[in-house]
Amino acid sequence: MSNKQQENPLSNIMWNVLIPVVALSFLSKGDNDPLTQASGEKLWHIGPMWGMILAVSLPLVYGIHHLIKTKKPNFFSILGVISILLTGGIAIMAFRDNGSVDEQAPFWFALKEAAIPLVFGVTILLSHWTKTPLVRVFLYNPDFFNIPAIEKRVQENSMTEKYKKLIFSGTLLLSGSFFLSMIMNYFLAIYLLVGNTDSQAQFNEAVGKLTGWGFAVIGVPMLVILMITMWRFVSGLRNLTGMDNEEILLPR
Repeated sequence: MSNKQQENPLSNIMWNVLIPVVALSFLSKGDNDPLTQASGEKLWHIGPMWGMILAVSLPLVYGIHHLIKTKKPNFFSILGVISILLTGGIAIMAFRDNGSVDEQAPFWFALKEAAIPLVFGVTILLSHWTKTPLVRVFLYNPDFFNIPAIEKRVQENSMTEKYKKLIFSGTLLLSGSFFLSMIMNYFLAIYLLVGNTDSQAQFNEAVGKLTGWGFAVIGVPMLVILMITMWRFVSGLRNLTGMDNEEILLPR
């Protein structure tokens, strides 16, 4: 029996999307001293600084906990933790003493939002020429595909070169989805953050919108692209091997 620790996708969404959105949108009002309550403030108004710290620290703790639990830290999970730290670091550095936010902060955020998928895409593309192409982790995974049977049939049919081209095309499509995410991340950040630097609470609320809308506007198209890429990959394997879907894919 496999003892792999699988990440619960609902927990991932809750800790990395819902909780930060709530903290940034509803807790960031008031001044930065949560021990004092000015007129009109609610008990949960802890201020922009502490709202941002809370929005960043909880996903950070969750990410570190998951790394420790799985005992398999990798480049991408570590990059995710770094991204969370950069979010909080850039915001807090951009906060000014007068309660406003540096006008350049939206551009710093946009560059950060674009840099993460860029690194993913470049790493996936370059990994094709290594011993462990990352397309075999994200797409052509031995947990889903009956790779030994597929490769045996490929050799029997003398389709090795076309098989390699199919894997490379999967790499291109997968890395391309991250490059598309890079572009969408940048312009979504610019659209939501520019003009929202008059106050720290306003900026935090915009970052919260960026977190929520980024998941929907960028995550859903990437999922669709991944599904199309998977369909194309399985179809290509059928043509190369003559196997049907039940033979290509492992039973779940």
